[in-house]
Amino acid sequence: MSATDPELPGSATPSSRGGRTRRDVSQLFEALEKKAPEQAKVLTVTLGLRLALVPAGRFVMGSTIEEQGHKPHEAPAHEVGITTPFYLGVFPVTQEQYRRVMGVNPAHFHAGNGGGPDQPVETVTWHDAVAFCKRLSEMPDEKQAGRKYRLPSEAEWEYACRAGSRTPFSLGESLSAEQANIDGQFPYGTDAAKPGVSMTTPVGTYPANLYGLHDTHGNVWEWCDDWFGGNYYAVSAKRDPQGPHKGTMKVLRGGSWRNHAATCRAAYRNAMAPHHKDNFTGFRVVCVTAI
Repeated sequence: MSATDPELPGSATPSSRGGRTRRDVSQLFEALEKKAPEQAKVLTVTLGLRLALVPAGRFVMGSTIEEQGHKPHEAPAHEVGITTPFYLGVFPVTQEQYRRVMGVNPAHFHAGNGGGPDQPVETVTWHDAVAFCKRLSEMPDEKQAGRKYRLPSEAEWEYACRAGSRTPFSLGESLSAEQANIDGQFPYGTDAAKPGVSMTTPVGTYPANLYGLHDTHGNVWEWCDDWFGGNYYAVSAKRDPQGPHKGTMKVLRGGSWRNHAATCRAAYRNAMAPHHKDNFTGFRVVCVTAI
């Protein structure tokens, strides 16, 4: 790190094999509060949308060939600095929240099809997700508070998902259908195979990571703001990377209810054309001016 680099909370070096402990992350929040005590750890805004404070810091983005399931476009694993704390949705946007902002519920798993309003909205394009952010930003309470919304960058998404960990999942070295809404017949790092639920589940059904974020592994894929670049990691900025300047597909992260656990790893990168949609892709939002 050069003398001109900002001092960021945390380090890319794990305190143990599994990354930071809960005590480590608690200390990060305590240090953050001493610098800016007005920053709430959880922000509740219009529609009951809850956002968790993600502190600034550094992390190792991507994976190495030693990680089971590693893909070439997850390399090279490289240190990235997130220079500004931000608020990220505790959950993916729900069907009810989407309906109240956009006036429609496009989800396949709606109440008449085995789902419900507290399940994540899906069957939305990247353009739909961006339009939601714009309309939410224009709602009276949000305008008055000076809050605006956008999709997370790919780097912000992985940093928040990892929550200080260096393991394949924020919850550790393994993942099963007991921990996330995935295709439970294909767990990772464990023999605990069992049938999955084969559809979305209400947000918050499964354990949160150390930043208080639920469903970062499984349930629905989540749109990110970035264009996808297979070789981008070799040339990406060391601080706050925003992805390639252009492309044909937008980044998706996190895996879904229909995916093997290996596909739901923190480092796993997926992408889809911004006008495409399916019943296993949704999104969560960043609040960009609440801090």
